[in-house]
Amino acid sequence: MIIVTDPERKIRLPFSRGILTRSITLAGVEVGIAYIIATEVQKELNEERRKLVTTEEIRALTYRKLIEHGLGEAAKRYLFWRQLRRLKIPITILLGGATGVGKSTIATELAFRLGIRSVIGTDTIREVMRKIIAPELLPDIHTSSFMAWKAVPQGRGEESPLIKGFKNQVEHVSVGIAAVLDRAYKEGFNAIIEGIHLVPGYVELKENSFMYVITVSGRKDLEARFYERARYSKRPADYYLEHLDAIMEIQEFIVERAKEHGIPVINNVELEKTVNAIMEDIMERLMERMEAKVRE
Repeated sequence: MIIVTDPERKIRLPFSRGILTRSITLAGVEVGIAYIIATEVQKELNEERRKLVTTEEIRALTYRKLIEHGLGEAAKRYLFWRQLRRLKIPITILLGGATGVGKSTIATELAFRLGIRSVIGTDTIREVMRKIIAPELLPDIHTSSFMAWKAVPQGRGEESPLIKGFKNQVEHVSVGIAAVLDRAYKEGFNAIIEGIHLVPGYVELKENSFMYVITVSGRKDLEARFYERARYSKRPADYYLEHLDAIMEIQEFIVERAKEHGIPVINNVELEKTVNAIMEDIMERLMERMEAKVRE
């Protein structure tokens, strides 16, 4: 058995190909290739009859294997993410977007790659608020995002009743989101929050908070996602398809808000590409901030 030691944290753990594979995928390497590299690292350590190895030696060996596989950029990213973990810099990732665009799936994959344990949906926050606040006080939180307009008094104006109702719900749920974010900021733990209620301009972003709006190209893509989702959950596709126009209108509103507030909009065509795009953006922005602090 190979024991990996971390002199700084005074930890001794058995070498794990699975853990190393996850660390390598963090650099944007496909899982299959990452597993092959992790296996090669283990093989070399066994051939050298190493029984005790430091985390730094594992990093150096993994870096070399990535270079040997022609993955120079991934090797740089690997070292960066490892350094970020050593520095214990907490990050918060917020994923907004209309119903059915794939926010939950993206959040789960990001959490796996980044080793983040806290993944919270705004629907969960809203559900907690429903248990505390009676429908008579805040009727809009007791219905779906695209039906909230029915619970809001409609006056005269150019704004769509659908968007007015949605904005009302977002404003109320944002109070709960702010509470969760405050706790994450104060305690310094990593978290991913996803949900339709994460609309740019309604949530205050602090240092090392990263917000993204996820979209789909059009109606047909969204239809396909609802049918696929229905295969693995109790949420029937027909219910959402009946309100497809409303969902698309909400998407347009969220995208407009993202553009106004400079929040990246990512079209979710393929999970791997979407996750890699988010991680690349986070890495670039963190590197810029770290370099700026060094210059100061």
